[in-house]
Amino acid sequence: MKPNSTAKEQSLNPTGATSLHLKTSATGPVPADLDDRILLAIGAASEKKALNTVVLDLREIATFTDYFVITSGNNERQVQAISDEIVETLKKSGTPAARVEGYKTAEWILLDYGDFVVHIFHEQSRKFYDLERLWRDSQRVGLPPGLAGEVNSSLRNES
Repeated sequence: MKPNSTAKEQSLNPTGATSLHLKTSATGPVPADLDDRILLAIGAASEKKALNTVVLDLREIATFTDYFVITSGNNERQVQAISDEIVETLKKSGTPAARVEGYKTAEWILLDYGDFVVHIFHEQSRKFYDLERLWRDSQRVGLPPGLAGEVNSSLRNES
């Protein structure tokens, strides 16, 4: 993509749209100010074998929240289990979710904690909505080893 191409050209012809899930060049180190609650949420998701977890730093481009945590499960039950684990873990630490949406259908569960939002997707829904592409101007936050979850093999095989 040309450096001075328009936003429309960039959205119609994303460079490596399928490889955005594997993109490492925009990954930064874990910021020192990354909230411990976010790390707890990521750890809870990892306990339930969440796939391809990423954290997007939205502080420079959004006012409604600071971070998105995006992760996936292979089926509805796993998506709900990941959500349950995150909600319980954070509740035990004194942080109840302000809002939970999408739990019954479990295609896309949203857990709103105010200064961060957790998105738990069914694999197909994640590919369809592609929040990483939608919020591509954000900075991807590096995660501690082992917390990012396994990269799904179908994402690995796309080029």
